[in-house]
Amino acid sequence: MIRLLDANIINQIAAGEVIERPFSAIKELVENALDAGATDIRVSVRNGGQTLMIIEDNGSGMSPENLALAPLRHTTSKLQEDDLFNIRTMGFRGEALASIGSIARMTISSRTADSDTAWSLKVEGGVTGKIEPCSGTKGTKVEIRDIFFATPARLKFLKSPTAEMSAIVDVINKLSLSHPDVSFTLKDDNRVFLDHPRVPDLKTRLQSVLGEDFGKNSVEIDFKGVRGFASLPTFNRGNRAHQFFFVNGRCIQDSLLLAAVKVAYQDLLSYDRYPILALFIDIDPADVDVNVHPAKSQVRFQDAQNIKSLVISALKQALFGSSHKTSTTVSDRVVSSFSPSFMPSSMPTNMPSNIPLTPQNGFRFDSSPSKPALPFEFETKIFQSLDQTYPLGHAKAHLHGNYIVAQTEEGLILVDQHAAHERLTYEKMKADFYAKTVKRQTLLIPEIVDLAPDQIDTLMSFQEILGQFGVRIEKFGTSAVIVREIPAIFGNTTFKSTLLTLVENFQESGDSQTLEIKINEIISSKACHGSVRSGRELTLPEMNALLREMEATPFSGQCNHGRPTYVDLKLKDIERLFGRT
Repeated sequence: MIRLLDANIINQIAAGEVIERPFSAIKELVENALDAGATDIRVSVRNGGQTLMIIEDNGSGMSPENLALAPLRHTTSKLQEDDLFNIRTMGFRGEALASIGSIARMTISSRTADSDTAWSLKVEGGVTGKIEPCSGTKGTKVEIRDIFFATPARLKFLKSPTAEMSAIVDVINKLSLSHPDVSFTLKDDNRVFLDHPRVPDLKTRLQSVLGEDFGKNSVEIDFKGVRGFASLPTFNRGNRAHQFFFVNGRCIQDSLLLAAVKVAYQDLLSYDRYPILALFIDIDPADVDVNVHPAKSQVRFQDAQNIKSLVISALKQALFGSSHKTSTTVSDRVVSSFSPSFMPSSMPTNMPSNIPLTPQNGFRFDSSPSKPALPFEFETKIFQSLDQTYPLGHAKAHLHGNYIVAQTEEGLILVDQHAAHERLTYEKMKADFYAKTVKRQTLLIPEIVDLAPDQIDTLMSFQEILGQFGVRIEKFGTSAVIVREIPAIFGNTTFKSTLLTLVENFQESGDSQTLEIKINEIISSKACHGSVRSGRELTLPEMNALLREMEATPFSGQCNHGRPTYVDLKLKDIERLFGRT
């Protein structure tokens, strides 16, 4: 027998989709405050939100008539002309207040600018009380007590108060990033967890949320509707926890955008390291569907591949503009690792009178006899007058067979010659590979790869693109393909695993970037082996030529694995080490 569910049961079901944990309720109510034009939002919680949550704002407030409708299911002031594909507000579903009221004890107090009094309404376990006058300033205050008291089975799924508080901090930080012109505070009892005052620009808010180091070690992005900031490759983390994506101001989770970031940083970072970034995509609301998830944490793009390509281009352009720049935190760690040393009051009598500054003792200050040619000989002719100013300065010494010391106008540079030359070699090999027709090798024994029919169809639809990268495949019966040619750079390695990965990637994202990533990995490996090794003594012209090539080569501030190729020590920091400032 089919029956119509009770309204309160319907609200509780909706609550299970929308209000997963205390942070979910706070997210919905803070979004309501933002839609109401609030410039000051204050959140107070107790016991990680399980006992009490209070959200106060100075927004437009609600009249008694609107307050009466607010906790009803599917009532909203944000959906104009019933157009679900032209959403310009944070909220629009009209489920949050009804859902919260069905599982908790909720009191809403609100006052408009033209009203002499505020009005209050209580909803407890789905039962709505009467509207009554109360004291209050312009704006809205929502007080939630005993969340999930009406659905006790849900309580056992809550985490510890500490974990719940961490989730609340995270959601408010995300909301604050897209609204730097709004102040946000978060307290647990009397302890202040967050205090983000109103700021004039995004970068200032980013520094407040992600730290000042991010501001110093990030590049600005502004490219065809994609804006924000992304960290230099040398400023990275071990997970994606600090990657934020916003579409029309709404923070979302999207595997497509994560993949775009991976592609943009593919040969700048090790596979297990991740950049820090906050990207804002401004798009016509008609080109994105925000109504695909109850919690509004996911969206569907009308042209997903175009968005992915746009994000990749935006990131690459910004990173390319950073040229040879490396993270300042590397230099900070170097300076902080130094400690003052003091000479003894008297020297040992058996101490040598002098120590020669020779290569055997780790020093090199002048040109040495000719050396065998490097894999990619430095263009020493590009080294110009010592009177000219260069970003990476002029070489002064060679230490321990691997480190170049260069003097700049503002201090000194310490270069890891192997890491630096690895990047230079990689960029040169990559440019040569993609600038010409890809060299192919015909397999003496073609590889037969068994695949499902849908996988074969997918591969064959990308046959032309594969051909551009030097891969020639043909159908082999109804359940396999035969690989006849592969890029020569693959050497004698089997291509089967790469092809299987390609099929999965084609079906998931519809592009060929997996193959490009694999090719770049091989080039990177060859560049590492083809680079000048540690222990190779360089002449002064060779050292200066390396510095000039670094200045002219994109991404030379880090090796292919995201490690810095040089450390920039400012004169003021060096003087501070010796107590001169």
